[in-house]
Amino acid sequence: MAIQVSLLVAADLVFFYTFAILFANCVASTSINRNSFPDGFMIGASSSAYQYEGAAYESGKGPSIWDTFTHKFPGKISEGNNGDVGDNFYNMYKDDVKLMKFVGMDAFRFSISWSRILPRGKLSGGVNKEGIAFYNNLINELLSNGIQPFVTIYHWDLPQALEDEYSGFLSPLVVNDFVDFAELCFKEFGDRVKHWITMNEPYIFINGGYDSGNSAPGRCSPWQSNACANGNSATEPYVVAHHLILCHAATVSLYKEKYQISQKGVIGITLVSQWLVPYSNSELDAKAAQRAIDFMYGWFIDPLVYGDYPSTMRTIVGERLPNFTPEQAKMVKGSFDFIGLNYYTSNYAAHLPAKNNVNVSSATDPHVHVTGERDGKPIGDPTGSEHLL
Repeated sequence: MAIQVSLLVAADLVFFYTFAILFANCVASTSINRNSFPDGFMIGASSSAYQYEGAAYESGKGPSIWDTFTHKFPGKISEGNNGDVGDNFYNMYKDDVKLMKFVGMDAFRFSISWSRILPRGKLSGGVNKEGIAFYNNLINELLSNGIQPFVTIYHWDLPQALEDEYSGFLSPLVVNDFVDFAELCFKEFGDRVKHWITMNEPYIFINGGYDSGNSAPGRCSPWQSNACANGNSATEPYVVAHHLILCHAATVSLYKEKYQISQKGVIGITLVSQWLVPYSNSELDAKAAQRAIDFMYGWFIDPLVYGDYPSTMRTIVGERLPNFTPEQAKMVKGSFDFIGLNYYTSNYAAHLPAKNNVNVSSATDPHVHVTGERDGKPIGDPTGSEHLL
């Protein structure tokens, strides 16, 4: 049985929220039930707009970078699939909400497709009323069935129009457009949505989209195995991360200043991290495990808590790592009511010597070899998902 657990840590309240429980190897005799958890523990499911909504070209929706990527590079997607239809949730959400209620879910975390409500990415490009109506109907349907909506504002599907105009998150121009999009969500849905997540797993978005090139928008250095036509795996991941953090902080600032008191909601961000166990008892491997965590979790949590990136990243990345201005650092530090953490699995971490700046990327900068096995034995029991132990 594999379980993805998300932990939300609030400033004045600590509670556990399971965004998704994935029963890969269901065991009929399991003794886990609601009585296994404390009062207030919420059990639910999570997805993202591109993965499950479908209706990619219906009802006034504009294309996102994932619409473009899956059609332009089908070879980079399992079996050449795309999200044109997905689970057809856009047209079948009422039936799906009934199923959520039937299985006893307390909450549903979903994301709002930026290009479904702002087809051209900007307020100036027009608001799609059909998109607004869909999310209003979904939220109302959830609440009428006793299911709390947890809303992710951004789950990797940037409008293609903004990617075309100024290269999306590579440009600081994205911050204002992101905040405009978020404010539209607050205005339209904030009277009923009480839990806002600015973005989901920025590390994964950056790693796939700007380091390896295996996900949208598909940018990487030419030497990478995906042989991307454009990109720089040594610099772009850090630039994009910097702008994502500024998007998050500016959105939180806006919500707290204009909407939180009247709407009585909370806002935060969902990060992701493995746990890394030193491959051996050596000091080098112990430090490697910490570096791996710094370059995955610390990359984002340190700015939010301390106002700057981890010192290990400053030392290794050097001038490739952007700097926050004093004003930005003040805005970023403490910009959350809660921190969500998606945890999937643990791995071993072994030290790797630096390679004289050859084929540098954000993935190689930590100088760590990550593996799920040691001496031929997996770190944990196998599950139904081959990448999770």
